[in-house]
Amino acid sequence: MKVKAKLLALVCVFGLLTANATPIDDLIERIDKGASRKFKIELKQAGKDYFELDQQGSRVVIRGNSWVNIGVGLNWYLKYYAGIHLSWNQMQAKLPDVLPPVAKKERHETNLTLRYAFNYCTFSYSMAFWDWERWQQEIDWLCLHGVNLPLAIVGEECVWRNMLLKLGYSEEEIGKFIAGPAFLAWWEMNNLEGWGGPLPLSWYTRQEQLQKKILKRMKELGMHAVLPGYCGMMPHDAKARLGLNVSDAGLWNGFQRPANLLPTDERFDEIAKLYYDELTKLYGKADYYSMDPFHESHDDATIDYAESGRKLMDAMKRVNPKAVWVIQGWTENPRPEMVDPMKAGDLLVLDLFSECRPMFGAPSIWKRGNGYKQHQWLFCLLENFGANIGLHGRMDQLLNNFYGASNAVKTWSEPSGIGFTMEGSENNPVMFELMSELPWRPQKFTKEEWIKSYVKARYNTENADIEKAWQLLSKTIYNCPAGNNQQGPHESIFCGRPSLNNFQASSWSKMKNYYDPASTLEAARLFLQGAESILLRDRQKSLNTEHSTLNNIEYDLVDITRQALADQARLQYQHVIADYKAFSIEDFKRSSERFLHMLLLQDSLLATRTEFRLGHWTQAAINCGTTPEEQQLYEWNARVQITTWGNRYCADTGGLRDYAHKEWQGLLRDFYYPRWKAYFDALLAQMEALTMPQPELLGGGPNANKTASELFAMALPQEVKIDWYALEEPWTLRHNKYTAQPEGDALQLSSRVLQFLLNK
Repeated sequence: MKVKAKLLALVCVFGLLTANATPIDDLIERIDKGASRKFKIELKQAGKDYFELDQQGSRVVIRGNSWVNIGVGLNWYLKYYAGIHLSWNQMQAKLPDVLPPVAKKERHETNLTLRYAFNYCTFSYSMAFWDWERWQQEIDWLCLHGVNLPLAIVGEECVWRNMLLKLGYSEEEIGKFIAGPAFLAWWEMNNLEGWGGPLPLSWYTRQEQLQKKILKRMKELGMHAVLPGYCGMMPHDAKARLGLNVSDAGLWNGFQRPANLLPTDERFDEIAKLYYDELTKLYGKADYYSMDPFHESHDDATIDYAESGRKLMDAMKRVNPKAVWVIQGWTENPRPEMVDPMKAGDLLVLDLFSECRPMFGAPSIWKRGNGYKQHQWLFCLLENFGANIGLHGRMDQLLNNFYGASNAVKTWSEPSGIGFTMEGSENNPVMFELMSELPWRPQKFTKEEWIKSYVKARYNTENADIEKAWQLLSKTIYNCPAGNNQQGPHESIFCGRPSLNNFQASSWSKMKNYYDPASTLEAARLFLQGAESILLRDRQKSLNTEHSTLNNIEYDLVDITRQALADQARLQYQHVIADYKAFSIEDFKRSSERFLHMLLLQDSLLATRTEFRLGHWTQAAINCGTTPEEQQLYEWNARVQITTWGNRYCADTGGLRDYAHKEWQGLLRDFYYPRWKAYFDALLAQMEALTMPQPELLGGGPNANKTASELFAMALPQEVKIDWYALEEPWTLRHNKYTAQPEGDALQLSSRVLQFLLNK
């Protein structure tokens, strides 16, 4: 009986603790089970967003006026007191048995109350195949980094399927309209129809359930999920199929675009209502709806943009009169004629690329003289395009533009908050960490002083070599200067289709050299030098890299070494081409072989980390399938997106190939290596053929009547012609297995790479 009584008492105590647990306690438990008892979480009302760190006995006190702000306080404490930095490469950590005390109360406030996350592209380039476990980690990351306004478009395809069925479309017709898992973002943005589909019914069930879990967790944390509103999109055959008055949106990089339902159509309100009814039935109502009509499209004289804006706004307001329309500030959007007539407070503009091409009024090639006029806007960090791999940032530009946006002497309104609008996540944690802290740091600071604190927080140590490495990186590759408008990181030479003039891998990157490749090599050398002593020492204490310090050091060591190798390979490529143009056959053989060796060396280095393995992407895709046929469809989606992106026309003529290229183990070895090997073999064969006698030239031949200029052109190095798509497409159709399980030792492989690079 006594045992039963004790058990009952323990159950009651546990129940009481559970009943009193806050969403932040739950978050702490996901970081480190049992650690929530070391904290005291206090939610307090306040007229201004704030968080506060304090001490009460042995417990650390974190106060704030919202769960998200308390989450920021928790992250601040973990970084700057406990030396624990949580990021995409690791969202769990072992907290000290006794937490470092907060000796003096610390308080931070901000006027930037809206803090947004995600680009439509993020949901396809990074999140296409995430399960609930991965989404839980992401929502925790959002909370720790202050996000209270996340875009939530998982399962939008379920709304559209239900809506189109009620409009009389068949499952087969719907399958030709809604895109596949890896391409849903561009369908949602009115760019394409059907590519990557048709989706099986099990996908709709999966995504509906997943979205409901996501929204429930976001609500628990006090976040305002931004749901996808109705932007006027309809299938391109809506005129013939339903008799609707639509504009023909034409093609997007070779893909058939959906049509735009014109505001003058008598069924506009009916169809908009049908959409919102289905959305609300599945996911409830929202205070914010995201709509991007006419995204990346040319002006159309048949469209009354002002009336379209009014109709879309009215349809949204009928669902929730207090709702706000969230729209991306990108190229021509939002068109002034559409949004100028709207009331202040009804529209929130995401200034999507504020760190490089701000539209809010600061100097840039996209500057709008009066900014967004009466409308609220958010200062956003885009940072990454296509989820490409590469160190990259604009630290000075970010700081200058951010603090300049709140300067009193200007012609534009102050921002209402910030936004993370990356096309792809899980890269460059340093830039997202910097951005997340800006709202809470009212006084401008230098990147040099911030980097010093970042290094201490990320590795829980002070190491002169590692700090030197990061200071060097912050002055070079992480300091892309004003005037350089490139989209995302300096693209790896390994990932581009081979040619005699390789520079950027994708069609629109606008790359321009801005740092000396020697700087990343030196940074890698310094980082390795510092990391060796820490890893060798700490590995004796911990037999694995689950310890956050070890994990962060290993991840960054591999990433920085990867960048150094990619940059040196760009130099090696120039040697290869120089040897070819000099017609030095033996030198060409040696230099091209060295380049190919560097590519395979990169593959081996990246094999040591799950994050840089192709298998973590393809296996997640396969895991979504419930049948072999579904698994093959999802794997094909995953393979195509990161390589050809589209069919032959869209890849080549449309320019989409390699837009989402990745420096990943497996992809380097099996996709990029065969391309470069085929190219170098073709160049060598061309040179060797020219050393052989040409019988047809004796006594005349086809070139006998050519002009001097034609003969001169023939004498120049000639580009070989290879049908790249024919070489690439077969890989997208294969089913050879790639695993996410790391192989090899990160420290040993990094050391091997640097020895190779430094001993030329």
